[in-house]
Amino acid sequence: MHRRIQLGRLAVWAALATGPLALLVSAWPSADASTAAAARQTPRTTRVAPEADPAGYAAEFVDAWLRSTDDVASPAAERARSLAPDVALPSRRDGAPAPRRVTPVRSVPRGGGAWSVTVAAVYERTVRYFAVPVVVSSDESAVVMAAAPALVPAPGRLPVPASPYGVAVEDGPLAGAVRGFLAAYLAGRGEVGRYLAPGGRLSAVSPAAASVAVREVSAREREAAGGSVPEAGTRIHVLARVEVRDGWGRWPLAYELTLVARGGRWEISAIAAGGER
Repeated sequence: MHRRIQLGRLAVWAALATGPLALLVSAWPSADASTAAAARQTPRTTRVAPEADPAGYAAEFVDAWLRSTDDVASPAAERARSLAPDVALPSRRDGAPAPRRVTPVRSVPRGGGAWSVTVAAVYERTVRYFAVPVVVSSDESAVVMAAAPALVPAPGRLPVPASPYGVAVEDGPLAGAVRGFLAAYLAGRGEVGRYLAPGGRLSAVSPAAASVAVREVSAREREAAGGSVPEAGTRIHVLARVEVRDGWGRWPLAYELTLVARGGRWEISAIAAGGER
């Protein structure tokens, strides 16, 4: 999913899991009478606001529930009871581990304000998954856990899809543009703007990395295999696998870049999280 450079500042090391930028298209009606009549006959549609996702409340409840005991006077038990007054509390043994964190991973609306929320309880050496039935009031001002959590299995593992980046990019102008851009973007070596297509705006990552090594560049289009820059306007999509080092360690990263040929050189027109399809 692409994120246009000129419309925002990109995030740092985490996955740039943002969606593609919407292209807004305005359709201008003609002035003739037939078009005007058709426009008058077009029915109006009413947009219905989506229901509020109660995943955060479910995670808060499961965190409190896992930390509580049948001693209803404990702070954790009081928290759990405030969100689920009819749910029985567990009886934890002395020394039983508490979760390091509880994170929502899946929310499914069931209609009528009912949801099924799955959360991951992360412990020191394991992860346990719980599904919780949640009900939200029609005005979204109140919420309740409708039953006790259900312990459920971890999600299955899908095979990794085949990559669309099957064209190897050898040393040349294209690989050089990718290396120069990522060195400026991630390590502050040079100005990022000199690698961008006209109108592009992008700030370098801060704090800067100590070193950036581009390990592999592959592309979708066969034109990327050539050693020269093609005619202006040619667009290439590449995947760059990068090794970044800083004071915290070594980080293998991946970026999807869109480059456009102009004036005998390659320029960056878009950047997104690596490996997207």
